[in-house]
Amino acid sequence: MNLNLPQGIAIDAPILPGFETILSFEALELAAKLHRAFEPRRRELLKMRMERQTRIDAGEMPDFLPETRHIRESGWKIAPLPRALECRRVEITGPVEAKMIINALNSGADSYMADFEDSNSPKWENQIQGQINLTQAVRRELTYTNEEGKLYQLNAKTATLQIRPRGWHLDEKHVRVDGERISGGIFDFALSFFHNAKEQVARGAGPFYYLPKMENHLEARLWNDIFCMAQDHVGLPHGTIKGTVLIETILATFEMEEILFELREHSAGLNAGRWDYIFSCIKKFRKNKAFCLANRSAITMEVPFMRAYALALVQACHKRGAPAIGGMSALIPIKNDPEANEKALAGVRHDKRRDASDGYDGGWVAHPGLVELAMEEFTAVLGDRPNQWEKQLTGAFDPGDWLDFRPEQPIIEAGLRNNINVGIHYLGSWLAGNGCVPIHNLMEDAATAEISRSQVWQWVTSPKGILEDGRKVTAEMVRAMIDEELLKVKETVTAQGEDVSTFEQAAKIFVDMSLSPEYPEFLTLPLYEAME
Repeated sequence: MNLNLPQGIAIDAPILPGFETILSFEALELAAKLHRAFEPRRRELLKMRMERQTRIDAGEMPDFLPETRHIRESGWKIAPLPRALECRRVEITGPVEAKMIINALNSGADSYMADFEDSNSPKWENQIQGQINLTQAVRRELTYTNEEGKLYQLNAKTATLQIRPRGWHLDEKHVRVDGERISGGIFDFALSFFHNAKEQVARGAGPFYYLPKMENHLEARLWNDIFCMAQDHVGLPHGTIKGTVLIETILATFEMEEILFELREHSAGLNAGRWDYIFSCIKKFRKNKAFCLANRSAITMEVPFMRAYALALVQACHKRGAPAIGGMSALIPIKNDPEANEKALAGVRHDKRRDASDGYDGGWVAHPGLVELAMEEFTAVLGDRPNQWEKQLTGAFDPGDWLDFRPEQPIIEAGLRNNINVGIHYLGSWLAGNGCVPIHNLMEDAATAEISRSQVWQWVTSPKGILEDGRKVTAEMVRAMIDEELLKVKETVTAQGEDVSTFEQAAKIFVDMSLSPEYPEFLTLPLYEAME
C-alpha cells in the first residue's frame, strides 16, 4: 500500500491493512515538525550523557547542581492536576497488545500505563498495531477474540489511560525525516497525541504520558518544549498534557525537584522506576573498582541506597504538590502451586504496604490478579482520601545516602546462573516480538534483563566479583554457563509449546553484552538492530 507522505518523510517498512489510519499525512506532519525542531537538542543531550559518563569513569561522583540551588530552595508548586489523576492508588502496566490493553483497562486499577517502551518489543508491527489499539481503546471500540472464540471487550468503567513512549536513546529505524532516523519517543508521542488528544480531552481523561530514562532536568525541558509545540499544533492549551517522569537513573535522583520544575505546567509527578534504577547504578559506576552489587534478589527496596532513593522521591514530590508513585514488584500470581503463590502474594503485599506507609500515593502492578491486593494496602493507609499529597517527609538527603551501594555479598553461582538464564530467555522472547515475559515466576521486561546482563559484566570485570565459595567470576566461567543455560532455556520454551528459533542468536548477543571489554549502554540498541 502506498501512503501519501509529507515532504522529507520516508518509511521503510510494510504498510499493513489499517496502518494507513495511524500513518496519516497529518499525523506524520506533526512527527516531522517535532523532529526538525528538536532532534538537534536530543542529539546534544545524548552527547552530554556520554561526556558525563567519561567524567564519572575518571572518578567524578554526582552531587546537587549549584546552578539550580534557587529552584530547590524556592516555594513553587506544579500546576493543579485534573480529577482523573488525583487518585492513582494502583496503576497496572503492560505492552500495547489488544488483549493486554483490554484486561488492564478492565482490571479495576485506577490507571493503566500503555507501554511502547520496556515491556514492548519494538517490532514495526507491534508499534503501529499498538497505536491502532490505543486509538480504538480511547474511543471504546477495541475488542479482541482469541483462538477459542472468546470475546474481550471494554467494561463501562475503565482505568485512566497513560502512555509511555520510548526513551531518548532509542530511534525508530523504519522512519526517516530528511534522511535522519526519527526519535522513537517523538514518533510514539506524535502519533498517539495527534490521533487521541482531543478525543481524550472530550472524554475528560487525558492526554497523559509517562516519560522514561531521563538523566537530568535538561532532558525534561526537552519534553516540556515538545508538549508545548504539540499542543499549539493541534489547538490545545498549554498544560493540557500531563506527564509523570520515571526516576530510574541514579543521576536523575540528584535533580528530582529540577525535573518537576521544568515540567511544572505539565507535571503529574514522579515514579520510582526501581529496576532501571538498579541497572543505572551498575552502568554509571561500572569502572569504579570499589563498587559491586550482590545477587539481584538481595537488592531490595530496603537496602540503604534504594531506601534513601524511595523516601527522597516522596519528599520531593509532596514538597511540590505532586504525586509520588511507587514502582513495580516483579512478583506475579503462580498457578498450580498454592504455597509458592501465597509467598508471592505476601511479597507484593509487603511491597505495597511499605510504599503506602512511606507516603507514596500509589504503586505499580504487572498483573490484573494483583490489583485488588495492592488496592487493599493503599486503602488501609489512605482511607477515603484519593492520595496523601499532604504528607511531608522531613530530613535531608545527601549524596552519600544514594551512593551507599550495599550489599556487596552474597554473589553465588545460582545467582550468576539465574542472571544468564533470565537474560537469554528474555532476549530470545524480545527478538520474537514479546517484550513482557514471565520467567521463573517473575515478570521480566527490558529493565530487569538489563540488570541481569549488567551484573554478569560487573562480576567479570570487578575485582570484587567473587562467589561465596571463593571463585572469581571469569569470562571462561560465564561462557560455559551460557552454553548450559541456553539448553535449559530451550527446554523450558519447548515445553511451553513455543518456538526456539531466536534463542541461539539471543545467547550470542548475551555473550557480547556481558563479556565485551567496553560496557554496552543499552541491550535494546543491538537487539533492535538485529530485529527485522
